Order: sequence, then structure tokens, then C-alpha cells
Amino acid sequence: MANHNVTFWYFSIICVFFIINIPSDTNADKEIPLTKISNGLSAPTLKFFYCYSCGYRKMFDEYANIINQKYPILIVDGANYDPPNMNMLLARFLAFAKIALILLILSSTNPFDFLGQPQPSWWRWCLENKLYACMMLFFLSNIIEGQLISSGAFEIFLNDVPVWSKLETGRIPQPAELFQIIDNHMRFTEFGDTTVELKPGFAK
Repeated sequence: MANHNVTFWYFSIICVFFIINIPSDTNADKEIPLTKISNGLSAPTLKFFYCYSCGYRKMFDEYANIINQKYPILIVDGANYDPPNMNMLLARFLAFAKIALILLILSSTNPFDFLGQPQPSWWRWCLENKLYACMMLFFLSNIIEGQLISSGAFEIFLNDVPVWSKLETGRIPQPAELFQIIDNHMRFTEFGDTTVELKPGFAK
């Protein structure tokens, strides 16, 4: 009985942790911020919307680093690109259903009694093999949730203007391509008395 209690709390804590860490940033109604520079002018902003669950956060960090080196005046920002609302709702439903089923299994509760239905053989197996059943349910549900919230996006905006879309091109731009895009948009752009220029000595 003590082992069952430990297992119950262990899985409950893990499930709650995964639910509260589902990316929930939204970008549909957000405006790209313009950061004020020292003379009161608005600095140009390069905004990345990337798929967090695809592991693109590291890619964003690398791009932000090299862009800040070459274009010191640029403000680089990033956020998670949310999938369609239906996918998010389904992912959250699965997350809560997963926890509910795990709790039922660990507490040896038969929900089919409340429905007036005979207990299926698969549910009997789950109750007899609580640890394996909970682990299978936990990881299988996580795989499906990951597929639902995985957008594959790596979208880039320069002052609200889309300059690259992985959803349309099917790939992430090479650094040289992104540099060329930024140059084409900003080399001769002036913000008040401030002209956007490359950092001296930075190799193209």
C-alpha cells in the first residue's frame, strides 16, 4: 500500500508539471514592440516566432547572437508560435484526460461501474499492472500532445513585416540569406537621424 501511495504522488507531480509547462504564448494578436533608444527614437525590431516543441529555441538563440553582432541597433525578440486553437484545445484535453486516467488506475477505481457497463479486459490489465499502464499512458499521451502542438514554424518579422516563413518555404534561412534580407530592408532605411548600418569590421 505504501508503494502504491508513493507511485500515486510521483505520477501526479510529473503530470501536473508537464501540463503547466505546455507553451501558451500567443502571437496572433500581439504587436511587435519597438524599443526606444537613447535619443528617443524607435529602434527596428526583428521578431522570431518559432516552434518551441520542435527544439527551435536553440536555433533562435544562435541567430539572435549573430544578428546582434552584425546589427547592433536591431532589437531581436522571440516567442513561441502557437498552433491552431483546435490543436491546443485537443492537447490540453488529452493532458487532463491523461491525469484523470492515471489517478483512476492508481486508486483502483473502475469507472465502468458508474456507467453500468462490465469491466473491459484491458482496464482489468491496467489495474493489475498499474506502473506499466501509467507509464504507457503517460508517454503515449505526451507523444500525441507533442504532435498536436508542433507547428514547425520559424517565422521572422522585421517591424511587423514578414520577411521569412518556414511554413511557406519549408526550411529555416541560412545566416547569409537572412543577412541579405535584412540588408535589403534596412541598409538605406533611416530612423530619424539614425541610419541603420552594419557593425564596422563585421565580415559579410
